[in-house]
Amino acid sequence: MSTKRKILSFLFSLVFLPLVSTAAKIDSLDIPSAAMKKVYKAVVVLPASYSKSKAAYPVLYLLHGGFGHYRDWLVKTPDTALLQNLSDQYNLIIVLPEGELFSYYIDSPLDKGSQFESYIIKDVIPKIDTTYRTNRSSKARTISGLSMGGYGAFYLSARHPEVFCAAGSMSGALNPDMMGWKLPPEMANNIKNAFAAIMGPIESVDYSIYSIISMADVIKKNGTKLIFDCGVDDFLVEPNRELHRRLLFNQTPHDYAERPGAHSWDYWQNSLPHHVLFFHEVLKANKTTVN
Repeated sequence: MSTKRKILSFLFSLVFLPLVSTAAKIDSLDIPSAAMKKVYKAVVVLPASYSKSKAAYPVLYLLHGGFGHYRDWLVKTPDTALLQNLSDQYNLIIVLPEGELFSYYIDSPLDKGSQFESYIIKDVIPKIDTTYRTNRSSKARTISGLSMGGYGAFYLSARHPEVFCAAGSMSGALNPDMMGWKLPPEMANNIKNAFAAIMGPIESVDYSIYSIISMADVIKKNGTKLIFDCGVDDFLVEPNRELHRRLLFNQTPHDYAERPGAHSWDYWQNSLPHHVLFFHEVLKANKTTVN
């Protein structure tokens, strides 16, 4: 081998080998639901430092959107290494639980096969805490998601403030009454019917009990750290603006942003690092980060 090729080979090894040794690990886990009598899968992203450390790690629960499944965040972002890179950068365990096609992460009063509030709170979190070396304090546990998952993150954190220290929503579908949603009539009607199947017909049910916008005062009382955003061309931007206005009115601290983009994976890929940085700062203030 020539001297030039030896030098190039050596330089390549300096660049490439550290990338291999610091790659986050992707794990898969079966998590049974006690309420639904069913087993769902979850993805768990473990930072590379996890195997070399004895520390208890903070956790981000990252929820998928409507008509999706638990692996979406892993396979649908344009950069499929996004979660691994964020996990490594912030020494953070990232959990992707199942939320089914249209559960909205609530315990449906109509469909006993759709009890996802109980699943996340009573099944998923305890399973993660007993399987992995997590920091089990609420000061080390965060939650976020996109669209239906953004709703779920705010809904679960509002109803269980003792479980999470911070919550985020990207393009959140925050109000099941669909006021302000900008959708074609046929699509809007299909989604309205999907809500009716888990919550009951809007004509006979008070949907305000499910609306994040209606929970503004509860959110203030809880004191959970909040970040949310929406694309300016997203059909859900008006409900997000309304929640922002209400939180400003009742003087609830929060981080809100609007950025170019629509309801798309390009937008969510750009948004997620902002959420993880926000959570990192909260965790750092809580002294629950891993160095």
